[in-house]
Amino acid sequence: MTFQKADGMNYAPKGKVNLVVKPGEFVFAAAHLDHGHIFGMCNGLLEAGAQLKWVYDPDPAKVADFLKRFPMATPAQSEDQILCDPEVKLVAAAAVTSERCAFGCRVMDAGKDYFTDKAPLTTLEQLETAKAKVRETGRKYMVYYSERLHVEAAVYAGELVKQGAIGKVVQVLGLGPHRLNAPTRPQWFFQKEKYGGILCDIGSHQIEQFLFYADVKDATVVRSQIANYNHPQYPELDDFGDAMLVGDNGATQYFRVDWFTPDGLGTWGDGRTVLLGTDGYIELRKYINVATSGTGDHVFLVDHKGEHHFEVSGQVGYPFFGQLILDCINRTENAMTQQHAFKAAELCVKAQMQAVKLK
Repeated sequence: MTFQKADGMNYAPKGKVNLVVKPGEFVFAAAHLDHGHIFGMCNGLLEAGAQLKWVYDPDPAKVADFLKRFPMATPAQSEDQILCDPEVKLVAAAAVTSERCAFGCRVMDAGKDYFTDKAPLTTLEQLETAKAKVRETGRKYMVYYSERLHVEAAVYAGELVKQGAIGKVVQVLGLGPHRLNAPTRPQWFFQKEKYGGILCDIGSHQIEQFLFYADVKDATVVRSQIANYNHPQYPELDDFGDAMLVGDNGATQYFRVDWFTPDGLGTWGDGRTVLLGTDGYIELRKYINVATSGTGDHVFLVDHKGEHHFEVSGQVGYPFFGQLILDCINRTENAMTQQHAFKAAELCVKAQMQAVKLK
């Protein structure tokens, strides 16, 4: 796997090629390249056999940078050139967070499925707009929750849970620290109306994982908190956030997200997840095993038989992308249900809205 280890904004894993379609059978376009996650989104689709035809962004420099990585794409002269192309089945985009819903609606109006970076929206009003457009058009509004979908340890943990390795999951603990790298960030990243706040932004990863691992269909945000402890030069930045949720099935979650990764860490964030089950527990050390191994994708399982350590980098792959392509073709929901994608979005917005400001 090769990706930018120091910089989470440009985290773009490369995995095993696992083609689910023939060449040219599933054509997609990339647009609005405001966040580096677009690179990981395109990698995943290409590795599953999709064909990247177009790229569009109003900034020629962003397009030029994109073409260095994906020279097979043709620069589009306008958004409409992509949306009017009948060959394009899916549009992948990483727009400014507050603009993702509006663009998604234009994509769906054009008869195409939409694949957006997380968070997929920033307000409950946008959520209702997106839901209505999905109902009206029958198209998909899928979300790149990369900290589960594009991490082999997280994929493997999902398989273990599905097999009943730790019984019923009753609690999910999520830690999502990130390195700020402030000089490399665009201006919109520090404007709350545009990025949505830390619980809406990187908190969306954590809430989505809770819904998935604990088989939660709905949840209540019991308590959420935000702070700007150490970045007064960016008054609208939340550099810390945490929250506690209770699922409709009684499972609980606590998660913490922050922008305090120290420079001495060998990757952009020591992301960890702990799944407590009735018959054991699983810990994921996603990107590094601190002071022990510079590699990521460590899965620790403790059950009634003993203690187990799995190093799964390069072993599991990223099945989401192939499943998404086949879902778009077959109108199925195997990669992720629309209800799940929207529920995670709803809860991260609510966590942000309800958050007590500590500092």
